[in-house]
Amino acid sequence: MMCARFPRRAGKKNGALLRAATGQVDVFITIDSNLAYQQHLDALPFAVIILVARTNRLSDLLPLVLDMCTALDSAVPGRIVRVGG
Repeated sequence: MMCARFPRRAGKKNGALLRAATGQVDVFITIDSNLAYQQHLDALPFAVIILVARTNRLSDLLPLVLDMCTALDSAVPGRIVRVGG
């Protein structure tokens, strides 16, 4: 697991963060619902899961955990899965 707040990743824009994740992760999980429209995700060597909640508060994200785990099991590189919404 890596977090965008880890050293050398903090403050990176989406494109740079996705490039940094290449070769490091199998699945990239984000709450940035605009990511799919800003980047060419179908060419990535990992899957992307976008968590869609009312806010980014933990209380709004926790109900998505079970569906996120299901999405992780079927994640395919270059594919985007939206969980929630």
